[in-house]
Amino acid sequence: MTLTGRRVALMFVGGFAVIIAANLTLAVNAVRTFPGLEVGNSYVSSQSFNARRAAQEALGWRVDVKYADGLLTVHISDREGRPAPARDIAVHAGRPTAAKQGSPLAPDSGGGIPIDLGPGLWRVDISATAPDGTTYAHRLILEVPA
Repeated sequence: MTLTGRRVALMFVGGFAVIIAANLTLAVNAVRTFPGLEVGNSYVSSQSFNARRAAQEALGWRVDVKYADGLLTVHISDREGRPAPARDIAVHAGRPTAAKQGSPLAPDSGGGIPIDLGPGLWRVDISATAPDGTTYAHRLILEVPA
């Protein structure tokens, strides 16, 4: 087999075609898994961030999330470790790289949510309202072992 100009050109074009195909595949997957914007206008949202954070920290609430045997358990406690007087509790569970989808999950009176979470990392977003109307929001990453 002799090396001709035509073969060299085909090798050159084939090599670049492989590189371009790999780059396009990576770019499409990056855009597909990007969760998108969290807020519509970050500047406007930042104007009240410190006040919202201070109000939430003043509540002194802590969140404990556990997952075992198909049950996601969410406990919100106050400074003394007693159950916090939270109302309108909503929980979203999804992969960290995916946009928040679906309707919020409502825990039962014991804080349990029956849900099947596969192995890997999960982002759990919790929101609640204090009796004085303060909005409480907490986000954490939960690892479910294989």
